[in-house]
Amino acid sequence: MIETVIEFSRYFVAILFGMTVAANFAGMPSTRKNYLALGCFTLVVFIIQVLCLFRLGMDTTWKLYPLLTHLPITAFIAIYLKRSWLISLISMFTVFLCCQPPRWIGSVAGEVFSSVGGDIAYKATINHLGYIVSVVFMYYILKKYVAKSVQHLLERSTKSCLVFGAVPAFYYLVDHATTVYSDFLYKGTRAAVQFMPFIISAFYFVFVIYYYMEIQEQAKIERERDMLNTQFKQAQIELTSLRKMQQNAEAYRHDMRHHFAFLYAMASNEQVEELKVYIQTAQSDIDTITPVRYCKNETVNLILSSYASKAKQSDITFTIDAKLPELLSFSDTELCSLLSNALENAVHACGNIANSDERNIKLRVYSKNNKLCIDIRNSYHTEPTFHNGIPVSKEEGHGFGTKSMVHVVEKYDGIYQFSVKDGLFIFQATI
Repeated sequence: MIETVIEFSRYFVAILFGMTVAANFAGMPSTRKNYLALGCFTLVVFIIQVLCLFRLGMDTTWKLYPLLTHLPITAFIAIYLKRSWLISLISMFTVFLCCQPPRWIGSVAGEVFSSVGGDIAYKATINHLGYIVSVVFMYYILKKYVAKSVQHLLERSTKSCLVFGAVPAFYYLVDHATTVYSDFLYKGTRAAVQFMPFIISAFYFVFVIYYYMEIQEQAKIERERDMLNTQFKQAQIELTSLRKMQQNAEAYRHDMRHHFAFLYAMASNEQVEELKVYIQTAQSDIDTITPVRYCKNETVNLILSSYASKAKQSDITFTIDAKLPELLSFSDTELCSLLSNALENAVHACGNIANSDERNIKLRVYSKNNKLCIDIRNSYHTEPTFHNGIPVSKEEGHGFGTKSMVHVVEKYDGIYQFSVKDGLFIFQATI
């Protein structure tokens, strides 16, 4: 009687272990409601399995085990926990693999204790007890150290889920095909013994290569993120510099009465040549520090003034048509990053043209239906190269400005387009 109770306790513990660990792998929240639902569902599955055992026998029940236990586990995760069927299946396959160490420990315990004396029933009882005890420790280890990592791998991407679940899934299929539905593995043939180690080694090789590629891609993303952060910091510095220039212009205007007084004094003393030099110098200073007012938005005025000055220094014809309200629904840093990078690329492209008469930049920026619309067209010397619709640069350290522009547009669910038409490079965006 005790042996029977222990045996059925092992079957219940095995189902409970499989259900609980699979649910944890799939990311089940640790709430009382979830564990109560899981416990009740496990009890129902166990009762159905026991009924099949008494009515159909052990051999048939064992062959129906995937339908009686593994399919319900998968369905519970998919339907109750609302996980994808792929994650549900991989969770079930993985937990089946995790069930093997307790089986081995139970088998070893039964062999060890039976060797010192004991009949077959005693050996089976020790086997069951060893399994139950090892399952408790196994659950603790998996719950504390493994479950979160498995959950992250399963949820990371479909590709990651498939690569991670390949070995558990294949082991599950081979185990049932060679031990449950046939005795191929127990015959001890050379192919049967070597097949599984070969497959596991092959999958391990594929996993290591995939893992290396993932690490490389992650490192690339980290580098690009650092460069984007640098771009935004540079935009903040540039915007601060432009605002300081505007403050200097205001101070210069404030001190204008002193300049007039000095000019009057020189005129009174008939210092004509000195007067001309002073006026020319003052005019140059004013042109340098005074931003041109292109529209009502202060930030845009500062940026356009700065790049109009850069274009002038490079003998580039810069045509500006700006119609923007005073306030826009973007941070000044993001607006500066977007426009500065676009105009920087345009100035750089024009600067490579030998004939200054062919250096042209045309900017049109306006607001429509509460959307910021940008159209920048510039001439170029070298035909741009595109990848996935985005221009790429072969020059070392270049190309991050374009990515920064795309990042700002996508952040606000805007649309953008880079294109070439009639010898002009065109950037258009609506945000």
